[in-house]
Amino acid sequence: MTRHRRVFGPSGYIHLIVRGIGKQILFEEKDDYLFYLSILQRFCTETSVSVLAYCLMENHVHLLVYDEKQNVPLLMKKLGVSYSKYYNRKYERSGHLFQDRYLSASIESETAILCVFRYILNNPQKAGICSASNYEWSSYSQYGDETAFTDTRVLRELIGNKTQYDAFLSMESNDSTDFNAEITSLVHDDKWAKEVIREYLNGASGTILQSMEREERNAALRELRKRGISVRQLERLTGISRGVIQKAR
Repeated sequence: MTRHRRVFGPSGYIHLIVRGIGKQILFEEKDDYLFYLSILQRFCTETSVSVLAYCLMENHVHLLVYDEKQNVPLLMKKLGVSYSKYYNRKYERSGHLFQDRYLSASIESETAILCVFRYILNNPQKAGICSASNYEWSSYSQYGDETAFTDTRVLRELIGNKTQYDAFLSMESNDSTDFNAEITSLVHDDKWAKEVIREYLNGASGTILQSMEREERNAALRELRKRGISVRQLERLTGISRGVIQKAR
């Protein structure tokens, strides 16, 4: 059967899954996980694909990526060839290591990004291994770490600080109909954000920040971020650009 060309959505966000052939174990020991992560970082740099989250399970891998240049096929080819050679040589085997083609699903909404993100990091818990926070081979601990391999800036704008992040991952409901309500309970709406801004500014609107001196403005932006207001909300409610808000951190 002729393979059809993959079609990726306009957002650039993609959920990728690769499995071992016939449920073949992909990672026998610590060095195997480390090698896969090393080539993942290397090839993502080469292909300009950003990783927002990852989880390496014993016989499959989950990746949440942003692919502006549609280089995911090249990335996955490089990963598959390199890791297969490494694994087959180390364990004295031959033949295919991965099951068919990798699976890919475009993500076209903020809610879907959050849903996939939580699903990926909670995989160890769903498998009965351990909680997300105790699993060594995922990007759980890299949230908010500017020096980490993963890029969580978009997720931090949607979720908030580390406390909100942990609360978000610990939610038990898996019913998609409840998901928007769950997000709203953590990522507060603009009405809530306006109230926080007015309280901090003694009743003034957020747009007053535009007339403040730079140091005073940046201090206010930092404080409002600490209070749980997202970058996108600040951008909307103050009229200050995202770049300025991010630099204020």
